[in-house]
Amino acid sequence: MSIKTGQELRHPLMAVAACHHYPPAQIIRDLMRLHKASNETPNVLTAETIRKGRHDEDVFQASSASDLFKQLDI
Repeated sequence: MSIKTGQELRHPLMAVAACHHYPPAQIIRDLMRLHKASNETPNVLTAETIRKGRHDEDVFQASSASDLFKQLDI
């Protein structure tokens, strides 16, 4: 993959990479992974669990790890 950027992006990236002793390509890969993760759509159960957690609702109640695994079909 080739990426063309202007100097206004390239120079600051190179400076940050040099300061942190981190390869510029790794910074780009990290940004790509973050972008991918932030754009993934969770399945229905995950989305509902996230919604409940944000509203301080109980998601699961279990008496033990075995009970929780049973509820989760694990």
